[in-house]
Amino acid sequence: MKENIADKLIKKNTLREPSEKLPEITDGMWNEVLEEHRLLTQEYFEVNSQLSPKTIIQYISCMRHFFYWVHIILKDKHISQITKRDFLRYIGYLDSKGMSSSAKSLKKSVVSSLCNYIENVLLDEVVEYKYFRNFTKGLPSIPKNQTYEKIKITREEYKLMIDTLIENENYMGAAWVAVAWNVGARRNEIRQFKCEILDYVIPKGQNYVLSHIVRGKGFSIDGKSLKYMINMDALKYIRMWINNRGYDNKYIFTVKQNSQIDMISETWADKFCSRVLSKILGRRINPHIFKSSCISTLLEDGVDLVLVSKYIAQHNDISTTSKFYDLRDFEEEKNKIFK
Repeated sequence: MKENIADKLIKKNTLREPSEKLPEITDGMWNEVLEEHRLLTQEYFEVNSQLSPKTIIQYISCMRHFFYWVHIILKDKHISQITKRDFLRYIGYLDSKGMSSSAKSLKKSVVSSLCNYIENVLLDEVVEYKYFRNFTKGLPSIPKNQTYEKIKITREEYKLMIDTLIENENYMGAAWVAVAWNVGARRNEIRQFKCEILDYVIPKGQNYVLSHIVRGKGFSIDGKSLKYMINMDALKYIRMWINNRGYDNKYIFTVKQNSQIDMISETWADKFCSRVLSKILGRRINPHIFKSSCISTLLEDGVDLVLVSKYIAQHNDISTTSKFYDLRDFEEEKNKIFK
């Protein structure tokens, strides 16, 4: 099927072809792996039971891919005998599959975490590991790459999305965009917001409400406890959606299928951005760009970086905000460079 003009426009900020996911390592394939490697993996997760369910799923997938590669390419070479050279071959294999730098870094960090467990716990207890060293350490860092150019969503684009969604009576979509662009919460945090937010009393002179606690990104079961500032604009569209949805539920962002009402899934935002918002703006939009857009817009408005980092970005280190989330172009300042 030929690409239409709209789809070509949406791809215009693509810097590289998105990589395909590695094939799933099925239980049958996993059972082909050296038994000691399977038992070691099982022990690792039993000891690290504090990991969040989502992290465990990611880690299990990474472990399975690594040890299945060891099974096929290294002929089940025992992990105590695996060298840095071997691991560089594994990174090269991931490169050949077009994996992104973030995906490769995750797979490397998971294997490194297992190696640390061996060094810290098994080194003095198991003879095979007496001289074991973490073979992922001391290797060249994985170069960063980007699949898409990060272009912030401007005020004009924000208004276009809101107006289009309201015109199409997609009130939940408008509410989601208003929260994502104004509040700066991540997609999994947005889905946790409850309708009780609309009942919070706004003190005189205050132009926002502080949300209830939501679970933020983190490797532990509890993650990071966060409260977000929800401004009047976001509240306006949340209220519009709740008044129009026609049913009660404690969560704001929900879907009704048959007679079942559920909180939106984590993947809902991905599909909404790719299928709806990208076509409205004529360029590729993903959920992650909203946080950067919110932060960048506030910084452009002159809000202090320290305040934005602490209360909007919810970062412990201000450098994280400035390095990864500030998408300002500084055109006015750059025009002053050459006299």
